[in-house]
Amino acid sequence: METFIQLVVDGLSTGSIYAALALAIVLVNQATGLINFAQGGLAVLSAYIAYAFVQAGLPLLAAVLLAIVLSFCLGALVERFLMRRFERGDPDTAVVVTIGLLTLVTGIVAVLWGYNNLQFPSLFPLSSVHVLGAVVSVRSLATTVTIVAIMALLQLLFLRTKLGLALRAVADNPASSALSGLPVGRLLMVGWGLAAALGAVAGALVGPQLTLTPGMLDGALVYALAAVILGGLDSPIGAVAAAWGIGVLENLVAVYVPLIGHDLKIAVPFALIFVILLLRPQGLFGRKVVVRV
Repeated sequence: METFIQLVVDGLSTGSIYAALALAIVLVNQATGLINFAQGGLAVLSAYIAYAFVQAGLPLLAAVLLAIVLSFCLGALVERFLMRRFERGDPDTAVVVTIGLLTLVTGIVAVLWGYNNLQFPSLFPLSSVHVLGAVVSVRSLATTVTIVAIMALLQLLFLRTKLGLALRAVADNPASSALSGLPVGRLLMVGWGLAAALGAVAGALVGPQLTLTPGMLDGALVYALAAVILGGLDSPIGAVAAAWGIGVLENLVAVYVPLIGHDLKIAVPFALIFVILLLRPQGLFGRKVVVRV
């Protein structure tokens, strides 16, 4: 029983890493209607910026807050001077541009800081506590609580605030939103800025657990995309629940299903995606879109 609880706890901890990135992807999709494959690269860049501030002598919390502000500005500038040229064209072209942006950002980070593993300091204590016989690190616990708080704030933003409703309206139909008087360009900049700021939070939470490298979130990005598809592109709660589910399921299958083991456990979430997409294409928590003809 203790082994089972430990696997579940470790799975939730790993799932929180995927969830941090998945929330940023959901935010961009809700604000622009796009899937941003560059989100992982922007989060890594933000983590390196915070690391540079720490190396310059700033306290860690101040460095992270400053990196979040700069990331917001960077995200808004990316939308204004790059993505806006493609947002009203073919959506597939815009997605390809985000993939190119991911490659560009990763290359810039590698040129500036190199490929050596760097140790990013943790915002939370490194001690551990015992819960039902399982060992839980305080850092993982605090990361999970932070993810839950961000998820609740995003849910409130999109469902209970005028800004959230305006962002959703622009993502759903930019032309009609413009005719209704909404400042479409500024709202798109805000959407990208918020997503980049959230990516900075994700980088600060994940950096101490993975060590800082230009490609540290490449694997997590794949799982985050899987979580977003499973949970629903328009549901912060669904993305987090799916990310945790993937983390826990991977751990349990690797130990309790010898045929799969650690080598094949990566295939489990993607097999699950095929099944879910066949039964419920909008994801477990996503809304079904109905088009009147």
